[in-house]
Amino acid sequence: MNSTDSHPKTESTAEHCAYCFDVLIGVLDKEITKSKFPPLPPSIPKVEAPLFVTWHKDGDLRGCIGTFSKESIEQNLPEYTVVSAFQDTRFDPISKKELSQLSCAVSLLTNFEKGKDAMDWEVGKHGISIELKEGGRRYRSTFLPEVAEEQGWDKETTLKYLLQKSGCKLALEKVIDKIELERYQSSKYELPYKEYLKLKEKKV
Repeated sequence: MNSTDSHPKTESTAEHCAYCFDVLIGVLDKEITKSKFPPLPPSIPKVEAPLFVTWHKDGDLRGCIGTFSKESIEQNLPEYTVVSAFQDTRFDPISKKELSQLSCAVSLLTNFEKGKDAMDWEVGKHGISIELKEGGRRYRSTFLPEVAEEQGWDKETTLKYLLQKSGCKLALEKVIDKIELERYQSSKYELPYKEYLKLKEKKV
């Protein structure tokens, strides 16, 4: 599952995912701590980019957390590898016995733009973040670019789920004109554990 990006320096690759597996296995084996990580390999450009790390188990979501902060990938990639694997409150922490069933995806986020309105984006191309102030509260939520397309949602359905995710219980049609939207794109690569092992064998 790969996608290209107009900025090659922020293209996600198998190397990003392999590094995440390295970190995950190191923590599970107690060879590294959750705060002191190994350096990035030279094959990964030292860019500043928002990113998300996603784990799947036999194709089902197992953990996904990231950041929109444009800090160094040297800090963000290992940190969110650990957070997504062990601190996603929707799931139990990943265990060593699950490794063979896992795949890791790294999404590097780029091309942030403010939308003219809530509908100013394209399914399959853009991820979207919404912000809404209503009743003295501020609501925020985001979906990565692949979510709407993978779920088969159109724009309206995506916005309804995004509104629900934010915690706002009002109907979309009542607040759609108040939604501030930011759209973005991503470069994503997903690596199954078996392919990770093949990469490691080549380097030995």
